[in-house]
Amino acid sequence: MRIDIITCLPKLLESPFSDSILMRAQKKGLVTIEVHDLRAYATDKHQRVDDYAYGGGAGMVLMVEPIANCIRSLQADRHYDEIIYMSPDGEPFVQRTANELSLKENIMILCGHYKGVDERIREKFITREISIGDYVLSGGELAAAVVTDAVVRLLPNVLSDETSALTDSFQDGLLAPPVYTRPAEFEGLKVPEILLSGHEQKIENWRFEQAQKRTRERRPDLLSD
Repeated sequence: MRIDIITCLPKLLESPFSDSILMRAQKKGLVTIEVHDLRAYATDKHQRVDDYAYGGGAGMVLMVEPIANCIRSLQADRHYDEIIYMSPDGEPFVQRTANELSLKENIMILCGHYKGVDERIREKFITREISIGDYVLSGGELAAAVVTDAVVRLLPNVLSDETSALTDSFQDGLLAPPVYTRPAEFEGLKVPEILLSGHEQKIENWRFEQAQKRTRERRPDLLSD
């Protein structure tokens, strides 16, 4: 898989991709993540990428030409299965979306900033708009990192335990059950006896029951879908 991210603030994405699972996935050659500085595609000597909005109002808007130049430059090298714009008014990002995107080969992600991007970019180039929640961030960079992390960890051989991603919350429409590790007792709180029994089927049944119970208590909306 290859993921290209377009941003006017590339330094915001240095840390998320240089450690832990995403770093290891890149070193293994399982994914290529490239961050592109939008200012390199500006049309003036000052590398300006934003301007005032027509009609007035507060805030700046990312200009159409630098973004179009960057997108077309990337498209010249490969076909993209999705060109995603991170936006508060996009479709909610859920596990099902991450699963779908993990099956793609080439993905481009555009990070908005300020008051967003010129609408013509959305009309002409964007194939999918995604939101990570009903709130507004300073820009799309952190949202792009969230999507990238959620997608990449689903790729084959990225996680050391192949079953780990399959047992995460939301994969089966349920929250994950409680988990425990050593010691077996801490300040009077004991690990449930069933988990110490060694009886695999009973343990799996317990975990499923606990996942259902936790989902009913904390996210009943998931059970009504």
